[in-house]
Amino acid sequence: MTSSTWADFQAAEPDFAETVQKRFQRYKHHVLATVRKDGSPRVTGLELNFCFGELWLGMMPGSRKAQDLLRDPRCAVHANPGPDDSMDGGDVKISGRAVEETGPEALARFVAEVGPPQPFHRFRVELADVVQTSVDGEEMVVRVWRPGGAVRTHRRR
Repeated sequence: MTSSTWADFQAAEPDFAETVQKRFQRYKHHVLATVRKDGSPRVTGLELNFCFGELWLGMMPGSRKAQDLLRDPRCAVHANPGPDDSMDGGDVKISGRAVEETGPEALARFVAEVGPPQPFHRFRVELADVVQTSVDGEEMVVRVWRPGGAVRTHRRR
């Protein structure tokens, strides 16, 4: 599976990356899907950050989601749909691999920028795909980006 950084995505598809980032930044809490030890899915809430050209996931040490990611880095993050049914900006999901970052200099830079509660695990997401689903009139519109390619748009009635 090919993967990219958030900066790679921004460089390849700046308008789509801006749309996705704004959709995630509309709300503080989102939904993370990880793989449990037995292979079944686990869905939990979390906060995420965009900084230094990366998408970051932070979580408490020893949390089940952190244990899942340390064992199997595959994950997906789904943007909070919000309190109503308008879905303004569509439904947005990102999938990829979460890579723990522990370097002290990078950690200090992150703490200065974000100010997370401590202690915490910090994971950088290597993007495998980015998907936005929305409705345009009578059509469902699905936009998909994968590393090394352009955004593909699928329309369904």
